[in-house]
Amino acid sequence: MLIEHNVSLQPYNTFGIHARATSYCNITNETTLIDVLKNEKDQALFVLGGGSNMLLTKDINALVLHINLKGIEIIKDIDDSVFVKAMAGENWHQFVLWCLEHNYGGIENLSLIPGNVGTSPIQNIGAYGTELKDVFENCEAINISNQEKRIFKKEDCKFGYRESIFKQDLKGKYIITSVTFRLSKNNHKLHTNYGAIQEHLSALGIKNPTIKDVSNAVIAIRQSKLPDPKDIGNSGSFFKNPVISISQFEQLQTNFPEVPFYKVSDTLVKVPAGWLIEQAGFKGKRFKNYGVHNKQALVLVNYGDAKGSDIKKLAKLIQNTVERLFNISIETEVNII
Repeated sequence: MLIEHNVSLQPYNTFGIHARATSYCNITNETTLIDVLKNEKDQALFVLGGGSNMLLTKDINALVLHINLKGIEIIKDIDDSVFVKAMAGENWHQFVLWCLEHNYGGIENLSLIPGNVGTSPIQNIGAYGTELKDVFENCEAINISNQEKRIFKKEDCKFGYRESIFKQDLKGKYIITSVTFRLSKNNHKLHTNYGAIQEHLSALGIKNPTIKDVSNAVIAIRQSKLPDPKDIGNSGSFFKNPVISISQFEQLQTNFPEVPFYKVSDTLVKVPAGWLIEQAGFKGKRFKNYGVHNKQALVLVNYGDAKGSDIKKLAKLIQNTVERLFNISIETEVNII
């Protein structure tokens, strides 16, 4: 195994923040991972995946393990379903495209989400009415302390809205090495009623969409609103959409009749954080070399050489302003380090 020292992490985080790692190891197989965990027990560890869901505010005084395990294989093929195992280092969107090429349905609404497969269960990634848990079969993970492999089934993961056991009770205790998905082979159940998907399909005259059509619609919608990290540093949606009680929503609606919403249950309502942030006056606001994107208020951006600490301060300012104006607390979706 090759351990490098004083390594720049700018190429490995989509915000493009200048930060350095005391030590760095590129993990391309499980044997290397286990060896490092055994031999570097006294070292502080920092696990890095696609670098798409974090904001670095300082140098990492630890051994960074960059999980680059690759491979996709079909585990089982039955009736209408296929079980596909993808290694943790596979790029998420490229995995979605691979599934579409094979006519495997279930994750088309999750097209163009940044990051890698291995971090997808941690966040329970979701978009346009679909969440990872909807297609999750299990994941394999290595226990950092004793290097034993464990298989986590869906019920073990305690999935919630952008939540899982890996962000809570087991945070920092396991490294996910692969994820297995249960996908449809035919009779695909399409989800086109969320967001602008149906509107986009109708505009193209598509009456009987395929999973590829849905994916293309999602890609077009996301590209129209979200900046490419290759062009402008960002981590996608920086904040979670808040879920509030019906009574709190009714009060909000009294003051702001035009507020959009999504009913979660008979007692809970989800309000778009982007709408709240835009109403608070932050959409498109720029502070020197960082700010809020002009097409999507959920996205904080690094226009070049911004400090992570400055973006963190902006996030806090947005949170405080939204709470003051609407009495709603919005949480960050991005991990601030």
